[in-house]
Amino acid sequence: MKAFKYILFLLLILVIGLAIYIAVQPNSFEVTRTHTINAPQQVVYNEVIDLKNWEDWSAWKEEDPNIVMTYPEKTEGVGGSYTWEDEDGIGTMKTIGANPHSQIQLEMQFAEFPKSDVNLYFEPTEDGKTDVTWTISGEDLPFQFKMFSALMGGMESEIGPKYERSLEMLDSVIVADMKRYSIDIDGITQHSGGYYIYKTASCKISDYPAKMQELFPQVGAYAVTHNVAFAGAPFVYIEKWDEENDAVIFSCCIPTQTKIVSAEPDILIGQLQPFTTLKTVLKGDYSNLSEAWEKAFEFIESSPNYERVENGPMLEAYPTDPSEFPNPADWVTEIYIAVKPTIVLE
Repeated sequence: MKAFKYILFLLLILVIGLAIYIAVQPNSFEVTRTHTINAPQQVVYNEVIDLKNWEDWSAWKEEDPNIVMTYPEKTEGVGGSYTWEDEDGIGTMKTIGANPHSQIQLEMQFAEFPKSDVNLYFEPTEDGKTDVTWTISGEDLPFQFKMFSALMGGMESEIGPKYERSLEMLDSVIVADMKRYSIDIDGITQHSGGYYIYKTASCKISDYPAKMQELFPQVGAYAVTHNVAFAGAPFVYIEKWDEENDAVIFSCCIPTQTKIVSAEPDILIGQLQPFTTLKTVLKGDYSNLSEAWEKAFEFIESSPNYERVENGPMLEAYPTDPSEFPNPADWVTEIYIAVKPTIVLE
């Protein structure tokens, strides 16, 4: 009997000690993690601002696939939210503020515990990447919350590793999405032709992308300063592509509504006559253009009804502006290769 009383006394001391330990824990907490994402700031922000995407890179969901995520009609931007339910209870995340493309403020409510403030900060780096800082904090914590935290080992050890893993997964998801692309052969159609202004250059094939990026701003600047209205998407007119001699001759062109008179000798005026063409559309990064051209030429070579026009127009048009579409997966390039009906000899 004495031994039983002694054990009860020890248990009472342990309970009192634990209660005192929990009571003296801080009344607030903050957990912060930072990770560099291999993507532009706007691309990362656009992924995170829509809460429907969080399930794809949630370390909690990865650890427990049985978590049930519920989405209302609005998940993107201020007022967007989602709800999750697991064996510990029901929680809600809601976006309460946003500063595109640098910060997102959220409010998290889990079970009966007090609300927590969640913030994500997006800081661009000099090499085109993004430092993402994810912070959660809470104040005026009740005894029950501090007990729950103590039993889990503390908020730092419970949330910190999950934030680290989630940010790693966010990086992987975004990088994979940026590599997404498709090539579609639209088939034989008519190009309407038209007037255009342009600058021409010749260089090694390896220097072609850099040279193109040098010329287009010059032609575009001329159009803007001389109030020349665009009549369509900028395009490259490839006049010669000689892989054997590593040489390319091309023009960077901007279509115009009418024929204009150039005020500068290095800005030239051209006109495309309407022509029959095979149209191929690449949606994705420009690094996939070689594959798109190859598929276009393969289609023509395998066609029994059409053949390529020797020295005919070969165009590469860019209806999307990368400055407005930061994710390369959203870039669209249209390829036009002049063709004519195949002559059948009887």
